[in-house]
Amino acid sequence: MPSSDSKIALPPVDELLTVAVTGLGGTERPGQVTMAQAVQEAVETERHLAVQAGTGTGKSLAYLIPAIRHAMESGDAIVVSTATIALQRQLVDRDLPRLAEALEPHLPHKPEFAILKGRRNYLCRYKTAAGMPDDEDDQLFDPREVSATGRMVQRIQEWANETETGDRDELVPGVSDLAWRQFSVHAKECLGAQRCPSGAECFAELARQRAGEADVVVTNHALLAIDAMEDFPVLPEHDVVVVDEAHELVDRVTSVVTDELSEASVSLAVRRVGRLLEQGVADRLKEAGEDLGALLAAAPAGRVDDLPQSLGLTLALVRDAAFACITALGPRNKDKDDPENAGARKAAFTALDEVHDTAQRMLDAFGAESEADRAEVVWLDAGHGRVPPTLRVAPLSVGGMLRDKLFGDRTVILTSATLALGGSFDGMARQWGLGDDWTGLDVGSPFDHPRSGILYVAKHLPQPGRDGLPEAYLDEISELIEAAGGRTLGLFSSMRAAKAASEALRERLDVPLLCQGDDSTSQLVKQFAADPATCLFGTLSLWQGVDVPGPSLTLVIIDRIPFPRPDDPLASARQRHIAAKGGNGFMTVAATHAALLLAQGAGRLLRSISDRGVVAVLDPRLATARYGGFLLGSLPPFWRTSDPAKVRDALRRLTAS
Repeated sequence: MPSSDSKIALPPVDELLTVAVTGLGGTERPGQVTMAQAVQEAVETERHLAVQAGTGTGKSLAYLIPAIRHAMESGDAIVVSTATIALQRQLVDRDLPRLAEALEPHLPHKPEFAILKGRRNYLCRYKTAAGMPDDEDDQLFDPREVSATGRMVQRIQEWANETETGDRDELVPGVSDLAWRQFSVHAKECLGAQRCPSGAECFAELARQRAGEADVVVTNHALLAIDAMEDFPVLPEHDVVVVDEAHELVDRVTSVVTDELSEASVSLAVRRVGRLLEQGVADRLKEAGEDLGALLAAAPAGRVDDLPQSLGLTLALVRDAAFACITALGPRNKDKDDPENAGARKAAFTALDEVHDTAQRMLDAFGAESEADRAEVVWLDAGHGRVPPTLRVAPLSVGGMLRDKLFGDRTVILTSATLALGGSFDGMARQWGLGDDWTGLDVGSPFDHPRSGILYVAKHLPQPGRDGLPEAYLDEISELIEAAGGRTLGLFSSMRAAKAASEALRERLDVPLLCQGDDSTSQLVKQFAADPATCLFGTLSLWQGVDVPGPSLTLVIIDRIPFPRPDDPLASARQRHIAAKGGNGFMTVAATHAALLLAQGAGRLLRSISDRGVVAVLDPRLATARYGGFLLGSLPPFWRTSDPAKVRDALRRLTAS
């Protein structure tokens, strides 16, 4: 990146913020100013900061201004990490270009920025030239699927000859993961720029070079975790990280450090070995994988608390057979003498290492003396369709990893619209492993929640059961939607509930009703936003991914408190582990999870200053249960009522206006 120029005095953050807001045609807000000042102070004092900034605060500018100023002053890049592609694109395609133009006259040079994704998101020139094996298996496919994939493969090949970035997101329309995998590699498969015949023109390496020259590097939580936890650096040197959408950080990091083992993953390793080994050595691994597949097919899905002898023996067989293959492949640096097989050998080592290390990790997960000492949980996911039963292993907490690897030697700013759960940052701080050296700040929201929105808790309804939506819930939803004239986003705890409600209510209502799964989610949201009479029902991704300001969204219905499923293996294991250590597992895990999703769901209602409407929670436990106060303390301060007549009247008035 451009070096800092200590001879040029940089304007203060407040002045730069005013310049930026004016240049972008916006309005400076008190919460935005407060946040920008707090971010600057955190960077200067090297103290971690958690900032809750409600929708409409303008938090992107509030952290980008002090971050860019620090990059100019120190000569070091700053990293901005997001959870969603949508926010990445907003930053790189809209916010940062306009901000750079506005700030250029006031800074030593025009701020430069770059986006950096995982290696799997870039076309691999070496693999495209058939230098590495693809991930295809030898199972039989639906001929139509093969035909569609073939067309996608052909389109990628044509695009490969003209693309300048190799970035998958620039291939429009998109392609399936199955097709893309034939042209990409993940980091552990990569030969490395020095050894790869295509290293000089590698798209991923070129993206890293651009990132190394930037003031601001935009990435995602998964790559941030990989950079922090792996031995090889991915991101350029940096001393400040801004984690936007920080409420997603723990789940994204957990996904990165979760490993899996199945007959399919063992078979992939066997295919990768291919002709590199004697048949007998590879057959031993193949047989061990088949034994694992048969064992998992007969086992019940769910958490594995104690290691059955049969599973322990089978995992050991898989581990030892993989190690035998690794040994038979010979020295890893042998590729120098055998460049033609370098790609195949690297792919084989990667697949074998994953099988061996995952089997060993699963065996190690059962070595704790007590539940309180346990560090990881193992569970079995039942197979469906072409997906075989799969054994998974994940840590019970990622807080220690984050504390040691991410927060240890850099300043971290964590921000989101929902961080203060139950009115406190402590729950999220514990999950992140922040320790004591941090500050929490809620800069509020520009919205007047008590005047703009109503929180309606249907206290008169029965508690939700396990057998689908009670008839009383369907009646309540129907009456609310009729009063609102459509304009409803229905957020359900499961896809089964969303579909059941859709089917039942389409017969009762005269308004268009869309359900997640009818089309792509993005297309459904566009249809919903375009027609105010339309309703949209769905599940998890809609709780956090819908931004529809204006009259198309006047009512948000939440069918039940979104606790994790009782049989969720990871959540239940974490809950039990915390209880074994003397904590309150339910409040720390289940209630915190529910509070976060409730806050995100309720946050769909007000997306602009002029928005008005109702958040209706049908689950009476929000008003009657002991934990209700904690959940309510996590929600925006709407005006509250349990009177259905008042809510219907309010919706009719909004519809009429």
